[in-house]
Amino acid sequence: MTLLLDPAAQDRFDAARRELFPAGRTQVGAHVTLFHALPGEWRAAADADLAEIADRPAFDVLVSGVLPLGRGAAYRLESGELTAVQVALRSRWEAGLTPQDRQPYRPHVTVQNKVTPEEARRTVTALRAAFTPHRVRAAGLALWRYAGGPWEPLSRHLFRP
Repeated sequence: MTLLLDPAAQDRFDAARRELFPAGRTQVGAHVTLFHALPGEWRAAADADLAEIADRPAFDVLVSGVLPLGRGAAYRLESGELTAVQVALRSRWEAGLTPQDRQPYRPHVTVQNKVTPEEARRTVTALRAAFTPHRVRAAGLALWRYAGGPWEPLSRHLFRP
């Protein structure tokens, strides 16, 4: 399950990901993960929960910095509203969450992964040198299904304008 961003922000993050990921090593565009895995039999209930949670005004998310990922780089995101959405869903879905999704939520957009630690350090240094904090708009929530490489979109639930 991911957060949908406004089209301009999505385009910028996608462009950075295309530039910085090793060729052929990414199956999806840039994304903000809220949950990595939900039980498949929860599909209808998850969609109902997402529709309910998404019935709220859109909100801003601060892109606050550049994070090193060891073998990649990401942009750190900060938003009380985003955290509240994730916590509300986590409390509903706790029984079916993986250990990874039970950990504290640290929102980010990965723009590089699967490179050497040296290349990742160079990328982080370059991104930090050019970075200015800015805001992007959270547009909604999306549910996906893993299809053996690429991800298949299942549903989108847009926030109110």
